[in-house]
Amino acid sequence: MEALVTFVVALLWDLILGEPPALVHPTVWFGRLIDLFDGIYRRRSPILDFLAGTSASLFVITFAFILSKLPELLPGWLGFALGVYLLKSSFAIKSLAQHVENTVRDNIEEQRKYVGWIVSRDVSKLDRAHLNSAAIESLAENITDSIVAPLFYYLLFGLPGALVYRAVNTLDAMIGYRDERHEYFGKFAARLDDLLNFIPARITVLLFLPLSPRKVLEYWRKAKFKINADKPIAAMSAVLGVWLEKEGVYRFEGREPMLEDIRQALEIYRIVVGEWVLICLLLFILEGWLCSNP
Repeated sequence: MEALVTFVVALLWDLILGEPPALVHPTVWFGRLIDLFDGIYRRRSPILDFLAGTSASLFVITFAFILSKLPELLPGWLGFALGVYLLKSSFAIKSLAQHVENTVRDNIEEQRKYVGWIVSRDVSKLDRAHLNSAAIESLAENITDSIVAPLFYYLLFGLPGALVYRAVNTLDAMIGYRDERHEYFGKFAARLDDLLNFIPARITVLLFLPLSPRKVLEYWRKAKFKINADKPIAAMSAVLGVWLEKEGVYRFEGREPMLEDIRQALEIYRIVVGEWVLICLLLFILEGWLCSNP
């Protein structure tokens, strides 16, 4: 029952207050730690770069695990409060919606700036339709990364599961690139993130099914461009009826995405996230009932 109460309080914190300040945000700590290792390590050879990146990643993951165990060492309400805080830091519902809402701009240069804050691709030459697409893609992909996956691992392994997942996902976001600098240094983090997201990405697609069952399944079958990230993007494309494209990587067919489609995507996001929150609540209640009735 403690897991249920912790989840409910953390959820209310997220929906009402949003993110904690960066100075005391564990996700920011994970990012700064790996950025420190990335900056001081001088690249040498593929095998040494891989070993160095793996060691750095394991250090950050270990730090996240130790952090997740601290509430157990504190008495009563102090331990509970820290547990709520750490769980809240592992997922982001309100802030994800806010970042995507910021991209709905009539001025294309303003939109370009805000889209650039939430995607890793170069947005400097994207036209309006591709900016709209990028914002919607980011929203869809981050349903998995920011909400479904951390709560999935919280359901399975408690606070350590949620916080370790958040650390791995942050590592992937920081060093999981196939550029010259990170090809080998970030490979362990990228592959581990792929592994941890495999089930959550497909759960995310299932959450879209009630909105357009046949079309979501059709687009899911077409999502063979990436291991995980394209699955929720395909589902969002199917439900919205718009094309979503990262040029040279993937494309899902439909009509041209408009500014209004970002707003519509946010409405779909709220439905899908609401479904997942309800499922989590029911599973926690079921767990509590089974524990009290062995």
